[in-house]
Amino acid sequence: MQTLRRQIRKQRRSLSSYQQAQAETRALNQLRRLNQYQTAQHIGIYLDAFGEIRTKKIIEMAFKHGKQVYLPVVCNMNNKLVWVEISQYQYRNKRFANHILGMQEPRKSRGFHVAKLDLLVMPLLACDYLGTRIGMGGGFYDRTLANSPRKPYRLGLAHDFQFLNIQLKRQTWDQPLDALLTPSKLHRFKR
Repeated sequence: MQTLRRQIRKQRRSLSSYQQAQAETRALNQLRRLNQYQTAQHIGIYLDAFGEIRTKKIIEMAFKHGKQVYLPVVCNMNNKLVWVEISQYQYRNKRFANHILGMQEPRKSRGFHVAKLDLLVMPLLACDYLGTRIGMGGGFYDRTLANSPRKPYRLGLAHDFQFLNIQLKRQTWDQPLDALLTPSKLHRFKR
């Protein structure tokens, strides 16, 4: 599993700015047509890092469509995520703190439980044809979703090469995706 993680990280980081921009635009166009996006009022999404598909245009689109946007913050007490609502002003003025793991997150504020979200756009390293998601290895999303009384629609966002046409080993704690959005296709998974 570690070899797979290293390989995909390397491949993501090797993408040119042009390739990243193309992937972002295509993913945005796919998301715009998704019924779960259109009906969602509360959207959880992340700030991209480490070669992930850029989320800037997606976040801007959500604000334009009147959605409430929430970003994850790692809760140090239990290593779960809480969701902090951000305003368009906060986003555009980059009112974020650097997390020890290298990503950015909103400055501490009142966090909400994942059950408040209608749609959760999740980062990943790889996903198989059954919706098994491999993250960066911290387990933050899995722990956060595990005991949620209400789960949002779980949408992975990834480059095409991150979708694997093999079956990954799913651990008992792994939280599968409802769908995976790549620049070229929306993969829906049966639950």
